Amino acid sequence: MFDTKGDEVHLTRRTLNCAWASLAGLVLAGASGQVLAQSAPHALVINISLEPDSLDPTSAPAASIGEVVHYNVLEGLTRIEESGATSPLLAQSWEMSPDGKTYTFRLQPGVHFHDGAVFDAASVLFTFERAKAPDSRNKARKALFDNIASVIAPDPLTVVLQLHRPDGNTLFRLGENTAVILHPASAAQAARHPVGTGPYRLEQWDKGKSITLAKYEAYRRAAQVRVDKAVFRFINDPDAQVAAVQSGDVDVLFNFATHNVSRLEGNKHYQVLIGASSGKGMLALNHRRKPLDDVRVRRAISHAIDRETFIREVLDGRGKAIGSHFSPTDAGYVHLAGVYPYDPARARALLKESGVKLPLKMTLTLPPTPYARAGGPVVAADLAKVGIELQLEQVEWPQWLAGAFKGQFDMTLINHVEPLDYQIYADPAYYFGYDSPAFRSLVERHAASVNARERQLLFVEIQRYLAMDAANAWIFAPQISTVLRKGIKGVWMNYPIFAHDIAAMRWE
Repeated sequence: MFDTKGDEVHLTRRTLNCAWASLAGLVLAGASGQVLAQSAPHALVINISLEPDSLDPTSAPAASIGEVVHYNVLEGLTRIEESGATSPLLAQSWEMSPDGKTYTFRLQPGVHFHDGAVFDAASVLFTFERAKAPDSRNKARKALFDNIASVIAPDPLTVVLQLHRPDGNTLFRLGENTAVILHPASAAQAARHPVGTGPYRLEQWDKGKSITLAKYEAYRRAAQVRVDKAVFRFINDPDAQVAAVQSGDVDVLFNFATHNVSRLEGNKHYQVLIGASSGKGMLALNHRRKPLDDVRVRRAISHAIDRETFIREVLDGRGKAIGSHFSPTDAGYVHLAGVYPYDPARARALLKESGVKLPLKMTLTLPPTPYARAGGPVVAADLAKVGIELQLEQVEWPQWLAGAFKGQFDMTLINHVEPLDYQIYADPAYYFGYDSPAFRSLVERHAASVNARERQLLFVEIQRYLAMDAANAWIFAPQISTVLRKGIKGVWMNYPIFAHDIAAMRWE
C-alpha cells in the first residue's frame, strides 16, 4: 500500500517501457569509496526503511511485506516483470475466452510448499475463496476478487476463473502480492510464519533488526537460484543508511530518495540506479476532522503546497508532481498536477471563504520514512504561509499503523505504492474517511461497464473527480534510488510493484 503543469498524458501498459525508459535511464557510478570490495558471498544483505508488521501481504498494509516475501516466499499464478508486463509463475499458461470473462489456467506441475505439501488447484481454490469470503480482509477484494463469480478446478492442474465482467487488468492483479497462494493448512499463521512455494523459506525474524530468508533446497528450479541466503535489515535514518553502505554492512539499499544519495555516488564499490515506481506521495487528510471535511479547506491546502520545491528539496529532484491518486506509470494516467498550482494567495482566499478561524492549528503525523521526516518541515512551512500551523508529530511505524492508519490523525505524509488502488476512496471506513456517494457511483459504473471506450472515459473521470474534490493533497510520484554493491546483477531499476526477486539476483 504504502511506503507541473503540462498537457495530459495517457499511458497504457504497452507504453510502460517507454515511459520508464525516459524517466529512469540513469545509472550513476562513482570513482572513489571507503569500503573494501568483497568477493561474491552467498548471503545478500538488503536494507529497507520499514520493518513489516506482518508477513501476510494479502491483508496487512505495509509495502515492506511484499518487499520481503513476494516472489521469495510466496508466489501467485502470474508475476509482474520490471517492465510492468505479466508472465507465468505458478500458472504455466492460460487462455482467455473471446468475451474476456473466463480465464483457464494450467498450473505448473511438481510444485510443493516448503513443508512438502503439494501445490495444486485445491490450493488456488482455497486462497481465492478465502479472499472472496464476506469477512475477507484481502486488500484486493474490491479490485479483483469481487469480480470473480466462480473458481472451478476441473482437475488438479487446471483452474477456471469466471468473471462477472471482463477486466483487462485481471492478469496484472493476479500478479500482485494480494493474490499470492497461501498454504491451506497454515494460512492463519501467514502473518508470523508464511509457508509458500517460493525459492526461499523464512529462517528467522529478529524483531526490530532483520528478517532472514534461506534457500529452499527443494524448490522446483533450485539449481538456478544463486543466492543462498538473504537478510533484510531495517534502517530508516538516512545518515545511518549511508554509514551502513560506507562500512560495507549492506549490499543493497532500497528506496533511497533523499539528498544523502549524492554522498554515495562517488563510492567506487557501489552504484546508484534511478528508476520509476507506482508510488503516490501525498499529504493525507482526515475527512472526519473539521475543517478538513470542507472541500474549500482541502483545496486551499493543495494550493498552499509548492510541489516542485518539495520534490527538489526533499527528493533531490527525483520525482514528478501529481494531482490525483495515480502515478505516471499507471495505465490510463492523466496529468492533473495543474489543477492546484502553487498559489498561496488563492489558498488564503479559499480559507477566508470557508470561514475557518486562523491560525488553524493541526497536527502532522510523520512516519519514520526519510521523505516524511524531511518533508514534514517543508509542508509545515508552506502551510504556515497561509495561516495553517502544524505541530509535527514523529512516530515509529507500529505507532503509525495503530494511530494514523486507524483514523487517529489530522494530516499525515505518506506514499501509497500499490498500482491502481483508487478503490480505497470508495471505502468510507478507510483511514482518511473519504465518503463520497458520487465517487462510489463512478467506481461502480467503471467496474460494471463492458465497453472499452466507456471504461476509458470513466477512468479519466475517476481521476478528475478525486482531484476536483481534493480528496487528499497529492504531491509527488517518486523515483526510486537503489544503491547496490558493484558485482550484484538482477536488481530491478524500475518498480511497478514493490518486490525484490532475490532468486533472479547473482554475484559476478
